Amino acid sequence: MARAAVLGRLAPIRWQLADVRELIDETPRVKTIVLDAPEWAGHRAGQHVDVRLTAEDGYMAQRSYSIASAPEDELLSITVECLEDGEVSPYLTEELRVGDKLELRGPIGGYFVWETELGGPLLLVGGGSGVVPLRSMLRHRATAGPDVPSRLLYSARSLDDVIYREELGAVDVVYTLTRERPDGWTGYSRRVDADMLREVSFGGAGLAYVCGPTRFVESVADALVGIGYAPDNVRTERFGPTGG
Repeated sequence: MARAAVLGRLAPIRWQLADVRELIDETPRVKTIVLDAPEWAGHRAGQHVDVRLTAEDGYMAQRSYSIASAPEDELLSITVECLEDGEVSPYLTEELRVGDKLELRGPIGGYFVWETELGGPLLLVGGGSGVVPLRSMLRHRATAGPDVPSRLLYSARSLDDVIYREELGAVDVVYTLTRERPDGWTGYSRRVDADMLREVSFGGAGLAYVCGPTRFVESVADALVGIGYAPDNVRTERFGPTGG
């Protein structure tokens, strides 16, 4: 998931180089980049990282991407969606090769994070590439807190647009497809609403994390409060057009 980076907010955190170890095609437009960052100090599930590209003429562009890997994973991963007319994402998804180096800075963020001591139940609601930081949380839970009840509600345009589809088959996930459905589809076929959240949530108990496009996040967060979640227990991360 990409968001506009806020320049200058992380002066104490310096840039470092990471080696590209693996490139994984998640969907036709989404790729996971697995990185070996020797100086990486670790992160919390839900944080993000800045990536900076520098052209031969010195021009620089940077974007912020959610971390897809869990704190316990050996290597650092980000997942990038190629955006039309993007400045950074087309290079990362189409030009980058194993063995290349990326300049990155982080980890960043302290609000949209989940750690086992926060407990549960844990409801995760993702729209499109908003599933990326939620995947980090699910991986962290599987390793460090498998007894914490959790469920992912994932809204995607079609089944082919589902990121991490194979991996998510091992977790408690509910899909809603908003545009195209395969023959025989029996899951939800609409945008996330209060009735859907009431059916899949834990009755307002525990914590809820919502990530995706701004209007999606605002609508889901309001609906969660409406069905009984305490506002302080609903944490949100939103993104919009950034130029990619």
